[in-house]
Amino acid sequence: MKHYGILDNITGPADLRGLSYESLDTLCASLREFIVDSVSHTGGHLASNLGVVELAVALEREFDSSRDRIVYDVGHQSYVHKILTGRRDRFDTLRQYGGISGFMKPEESITDPCITGHASNSVSVALGMAHARTLKNQKYHVVAVIGDGAMTGGMAYEALNSAGTSGEPLLVILNDNNMSIARNVGGLSRHLSRLRVSPRYLHAKTHVKDSLARIPGGAVVTRLISRCKARLKRIFLPATLFEQMGFTYFGPVDGHDLKSVCELLAQVKGMKKPVLLHVMTQKGRGYAPSEQHPEAYHGVSPFDAEAGLDYAPGKKDFSACMGETLCALAEKDARICAVTAAMPSGTGLTGFAAQFPDRFFDVGIAEEHAVAMAAGMAAQGLLPVAAIYSTFLQRAYDQIVHDVAIARLHVIFCVDRAGIVGADGATHNGVLDIAFLRSVPGVKIFLPANFAELRSMLSRAIYHEDGPVAIRYPRGGEGDFCTDTTELDIVRVRQTAQPTVSLLSYGTMIEQALAAAELLEKRQIFAEVWKLNALDDNMEQMLTGLTEQLADWCVVIEDVVQSGSVGELIASHHKGRTDLLNTGDRFLPHGSVQEIYRHCGIDAESIADFICQEKGKGETAHG
Repeated sequence: MKHYGILDNITGPADLRGLSYESLDTLCASLREFIVDSVSHTGGHLASNLGVVELAVALEREFDSSRDRIVYDVGHQSYVHKILTGRRDRFDTLRQYGGISGFMKPEESITDPCITGHASNSVSVALGMAHARTLKNQKYHVVAVIGDGAMTGGMAYEALNSAGTSGEPLLVILNDNNMSIARNVGGLSRHLSRLRVSPRYLHAKTHVKDSLARIPGGAVVTRLISRCKARLKRIFLPATLFEQMGFTYFGPVDGHDLKSVCELLAQVKGMKKPVLLHVMTQKGRGYAPSEQHPEAYHGVSPFDAEAGLDYAPGKKDFSACMGETLCALAEKDARICAVTAAMPSGTGLTGFAAQFPDRFFDVGIAEEHAVAMAAGMAAQGLLPVAAIYSTFLQRAYDQIVHDVAIARLHVIFCVDRAGIVGADGATHNGVLDIAFLRSVPGVKIFLPANFAELRSMLSRAIYHEDGPVAIRYPRGGEGDFCTDTTELDIVRVRQTAQPTVSLLSYGTMIEQALAAAELLEKRQIFAEVWKLNALDDNMEQMLTGLTEQLADWCVVIEDVVQSGSVGELIASHHKGRTDLLNTGDRFLPHGSVQEIYRHCGIDAESIADFICQEKGKGETAHG
C-alpha cells in the first residue's frame, strides 16, 4: 500500500487544528498526490478538486463540518472534504456501484449537508439553512462555495439578491479559477482589496468599533467614519455587484495561500451579516498535465497518472455523430444555429463552434435562457438546435411549455445523455425526459437506436416536422443494431412464428431487447421484438393497429421512470397482459451503465430471467 506522508495520520478535521501552516502546506501536497492516484484508477472530476485543496483544508480547519453547514455548489469539487471527513479508506470505490458518490450525499456522512450535482443552487440551499438556524434559535455557521462557472446560472443571482438583503449571517465563497480581474479597476483597487482582507486591518477595524461603542457619542462617530469610508470607496473603488446586493465583499485573495485563507475565514465567520469572499484559484493545480489542460481533466475516465491522458481519438459516440451531422446540414443552410448550455464539448458541438462561430451560442449554465433564446430565434425564422443533457433540460421545462410549445415554434432539442449515464448517479441520469416531454402538447420525440437513425432523424426534425421536436439519445456509442428503420414510427425488427411474448423498446435499449430474445430462444421461448422510433400526441390510430399485432403477452423495456412511460401508454391500449420493465419510480444509485441496467432488471439477462419466471408461474397455475 502506498503511503502519503502526513495524510496517513489525519483521521478527521480536528487533526488539522493542531498542525502548523507549514505542515498544512505539506498536507495539501499529499492530498493532491492522493487525489491524482485515486481518480486515475476510478475516474472522476480531477481538475476542479486539485484547484480547491487549500480552500477545502482551510474550511475544514476553521469550521466544524459535522455541525456547520458547508454547501459545495455542484459538489464535484468535494473530494478533499470527503477525504478529511472519514471516507479516505473508501476512495477506491469512488463513483463505483455500491461505493461512495462523486458528489455530496447526506446518507454517506453527517458532514454532507445536502444532495449536490446540478449547478447554481448552493446559495439558495445555504440561505434556507441559515433561515432555519435563525427560526429554530440554533447556533452554527452556513457557508456556500460556488464557482465562477456556476455563477453563469441565473438562479445564483436570484439567491444572492435574496441573501444579501436577508440580514442572515451567511458566508458565500466565490471560487474563481478564471484568473481574471477587471482591468479598469487598476492598481489602487488591488491595493485596497489587499488592505481590506488583511487580518491586521480587520483586527484594527473591530478594535476601533468596540472602543468607540464604550464612550459617549461613540455610535455617532462610528456612523460618521463609516459614511466617510463609503464615500471614499465609491470615489476610488467602484462598488461590486455583490455589495450592491447587500453583501460585505472581501477579495480577491489568493486561494492557494493557506495561511491567509485560514486567517480570513477566522475573521469573517464572526461577522453577523451576509459576507462574500472572492477567492482566486488555479484549476488543476499541482499536477502539470491538468494545469496545462484543465478542461480536458475536468471529468476523466481511468488513466495512467504518469503519462497523463491519452488524447488519441476514442470510439465515436452519439454526441459526435450529432455534431458532425449538424455541421453538414449547416453548410447548406445558413438558418441553422446551435445552442448549448456550457457543454460544447460534451454535446459534440466544438466542431460546429469552430466552423460556424457566428451561429454557435454557448450561454453558460443557463438552460432556461438557452431554450427561451432558441424560441426567439425560431420566431424570427431561424432553425435553432438546442443540444442539452437530459438531466439539465429538466431545468427548462417551463420554457419548453411557455416559450416554445404554446406557440408551436420549430425548436429542435437534441437531448443528450438520455437514460442511464452511470457513475454520476441520480442527479445526472436522464430518466425523466420521456415523461416530461410527453406531457407537453405538440412535442414530437424521435428515438434513434444508432448513428444512421440519428442522422436521418435530425434531418427529418429540421426539414420535415414543425413545432417542437426532441431527439433523445444516450451517452456513448452505438451497438450491434445498425439498421436504419426510420421510415416507420413503429417497426418489427425480430420476427418469429407464433411468439410467446412481444418485446417492445426504443433507442439503444433495443439492444437489450434483441439480446434477451436470443437468450429466450435458447430456452425454447420465442419472442418477437418491436421497435418504436417516434412519439407524439397523435398516436391513437398507430397504437390501435400495433396492439392488434402484438402477442397476448407484451413486455415493454425502457430506461426511464414508469410514470409517464411508453409502457403505460401501451398498457392502456393492449388488451392482453402487459408488463413494464423500467427504472421504476425511484432514484438510482451510481455505477456503470450495465450495473445499473442489472440493478433495474432491464439488461438482457434480467429480462430473459423475468420472462422465464413469469412463464413458469403461469404454467404452474394452469398445471
